[in-house]
Amino acid sequence: MNDLFLMDCTLRDGGYVNDWKFGAGSIKSIFSRLDKANMDMIEVGFIDDRRPYDPDRSIYPDTKSIDPVFKNMQKPHALVCAMIDFGTCNIENISPASESVIDGIRIIFKKHRQDEALAFIRQVKEKGYKIFINPVSVTSFSDEELISLITKINEIDPYAVTIVDTYGLMHSREVLHYCNVMDTYLNKGIILGYHAHNNFQLAYSNVIAVVDNIKNRPLAVDGTLFGIGKSAGNACTELIAMYLNEFYRKNYDINQIQEAIDIDITKEFKKQEWGYRPLFYISALHDCHPDYVTQFLDKKTLSVKQINELLKRIPQEKKLLYDKNLAETLYEEYQNREFDDRKILAELKKIFADSPILLLGPGKSIVSEKAKIDDYIQKKQPILISVNFLNDEFPIDYVFMGNAKRYSQFFSRIYIENSKVKLICTSNITETKEKIDYKVAYAPLVTDVDCIHDNPLVLLLNLLIKLDIKNVAIAGFDGYIPDNSKNYYSDYTFFLFCQENVLLRNEAIKNFIRSKKDKISLFSITESLYTEGT
Repeated sequence: MNDLFLMDCTLRDGGYVNDWKFGAGSIKSIFSRLDKANMDMIEVGFIDDRRPYDPDRSIYPDTKSIDPVFKNMQKPHALVCAMIDFGTCNIENISPASESVIDGIRIIFKKHRQDEALAFIRQVKEKGYKIFINPVSVTSFSDEELISLITKINEIDPYAVTIVDTYGLMHSREVLHYCNVMDTYLNKGIILGYHAHNNFQLAYSNVIAVVDNIKNRPLAVDGTLFGIGKSAGNACTELIAMYLNEFYRKNYDINQIQEAIDIDITKEFKKQEWGYRPLFYISALHDCHPDYVTQFLDKKTLSVKQINELLKRIPQEKKLLYDKNLAETLYEEYQNREFDDRKILAELKKIFADSPILLLGPGKSIVSEKAKIDDYIQKKQPILISVNFLNDEFPIDYVFMGNAKRYSQFFSRIYIENSKVKLICTSNITETKEKIDYKVAYAPLVTDVDCIHDNPLVLLLNLLIKLDIKNVAIAGFDGYIPDNSKNYYSDYTFFLFCQENVLLRNEAIKNFIRSKKDKISLFSITESLYTEGT
């Protein structure tokens, strides 16, 4: 199969990992070794006129800026390409192909901008470049929409058209379906390309499926060195080259490819890792933009099950077009679901009436000042409520959970190891098969101060105020410090800590406690930044 090409996209797609800062030396080294490896096509970066020229980065404001990087190098064997994300480069910044080291330009665009993009593509083609048309997120197209696009593309007669699985959503049968649609309707002389991402760890196997099944037209498959690239990364150039050498009699020099990885790519991996992660799996599972998953994970209040429920609520037309405001609205609506807790509140009010109450937090002071806490418990015999965690060193009566992630974390310890402990949860926590003893409405307990919006101590104090509790002791609520390792008594509990706005968060909790002192009085048994000066 002579019309089978391998394109390396390291300098372009890999730039999502390091903001395209490979360094001038590495840019030339990567390019040179790929060319010596007999790579068929090499993508050297983005053309983006919003970015200033930087010799250390493989992103350029115009085609002229690319020329100095490669002008003194030996004339390459490979076809040299660059990419434009439609809307980021004016036509004036593209010189005629006869004046550029660039042979081909790949242009990506989203479905809703296809007509504008195709008009721009015609202008680029007139400058003499080999044109690669790359509609992104191909899974957002129905068959009818894709056929309509192909009809328009045929009129332009580009050099190649690439199927781009932007977020790695497809299994091989889906990839082959899109390939077959393209193969059926695309003019026969046009190269069919495939660009994979590794969200399902299928990038390499999908490339093999395409190579083994598309036989009757020229084919180009994309890869990057060591899979470096956006999100979960790409199919690995070295693996594709190995496969094509073995089964298609290609002659890629694997040694040169390995040298490029060893010298220029592994150092990038040490600075910023890429590859398969649960975040990318979840986004691919729901056919959605990974930034939705990131936004929900960053809340640090949702279990994975709840994140899955939220992702299902994203409208189909918005799934691949990330909308931060939409995600925030869905989150707030989900957390603030109406819940009638009047009977539960009445029951808790009876239980807590006339009894001293001690709230136990996960700060290091529950170890360093344990004697003080033990002494208080012995003298006062309080109802002991641990907040968002469980500890076997104290006679805990109730566990308060206002965070679904914590609930999932301590699930087995609550229901199996400490079955006599009663559980109080806010309504934003999804119940499992095991029963939650007392569930209270979440929305009335939150505060409007963003940095402590649903802080567990704030939630519980607001609950106790609703129960007409006037006095409460606390221990283990030390306050946050920037050193994450010193915030919690156990490594098992610190994973939710966020280092941002530490001082602001401490001050906000302190102000909250101060603002509620006419409704509830706090006494801290252990040292606490929250009660200093209150």
